[in-house]
Amino acid sequence: MNAVNPSPALSVLDLVPVRSGQSTAQAIASSLELVRLADRLGLTRYWFAEHHNMPAVAASTPPVMIAAAAAQTDRIRIGSGGVMLPNHAPLVVAEQFAALEALAPGRVDLGIGRAPGSDPVITALLRSSGPTADVERFPQHVQDVMALLQRDGATIRLTSGETYPVRATPAAEGTPTVWLLGSSDYSARLAAELGLPYVFAHHFAGPGLQQALTLYRDGYRASEEHPEPRTFVTANVVVAPTQDEADERALPQLRSMARLRTGKPMGPLETVEEAKAAPLDTLGEQAVADMRARWIVGTPEAAADELARLAAAHGTGEVMAVPVAASYAGEDLATTPGRAQTLELLAGALAAR
Repeated sequence: MNAVNPSPALSVLDLVPVRSGQSTAQAIASSLELVRLADRLGLTRYWFAEHHNMPAVAASTPPVMIAAAAAQTDRIRIGSGGVMLPNHAPLVVAEQFAALEALAPGRVDLGIGRAPGSDPVITALLRSSGPTADVERFPQHVQDVMALLQRDGATIRLTSGETYPVRATPAAEGTPTVWLLGSSDYSARLAAELGLPYVFAHHFAGPGLQQALTLYRDGYRASEEHPEPRTFVTANVVVAPTQDEADERALPQLRSMARLRTGKPMGPLETVEEAKAAPLDTLGEQAVADMRARWIVGTPEAAADELARLAAAHGTGEVMAVPVAASYAGEDLATTPGRAQTLELLAGALAAR
């Protein structure tokens, strides 16, 4: 163990990537293979994201993926990273996660965000249900979900003046752990005010991590369940036996993110061969270079050391890796060899430090 920067606990955030030539069924099968591996490796938690109408991402329904993962794992915590609450009625979210908690007692995390998870057209479709989709009511809706998840549920007052009890499940024995997620100061302040664990989306937001964590910790109001602030850091990670392979496996995802940030048409995630064969324009290449500087891409020992330094720099004992290693053309479409290799090599290197 490195005495200067001890190894952090390792977790996973999965967007369920869809690569060239791959079906949704194959993409989901590969992610379930990955969560089984993470369970065997002894990783801490495995979260599924919520994104919509993106050709390269199949993670649109975290509760469905969590239920599938719960059925195929034994010990790892599983959850959402996150559920975009303005897209859903609080009672629906509470009921879904209460049911998940019943399926996997003591293993469920409910990570909540307020971003749309898609473009304006899809956001309008998701939020066509009226007042439940009001982003301005996000703080109240977070508290509604928390109340509904409690064993005693919540009480609402009807227009007649009578009260009416509401419970997410009729006989809950436990509740999921609620986390707030964000990429700005807003969620950091709200998590501090509500006494909730908090995660800054460092893997795509980049600047602002330290400021958000300082605001969160300095403004934290202790709650019964969480007397101390609790957080971890996220990072895009690719690990391979050689630096050259790591660089190659990182390229397709870097190019995909560059297209997103420069307004170019999106498609399924390229193979390594496809990415190397089609140069980007100057703006795209600059976006790739800017993002690459914040990603952790390398050999096992170097990546483990960099992750440990990242955790130590921000005072966290856990890192959630987004394994963004792409595939070569000949690799099985129902598996995810690059991402599996990243987790295996990284977990081994962290344990050996």
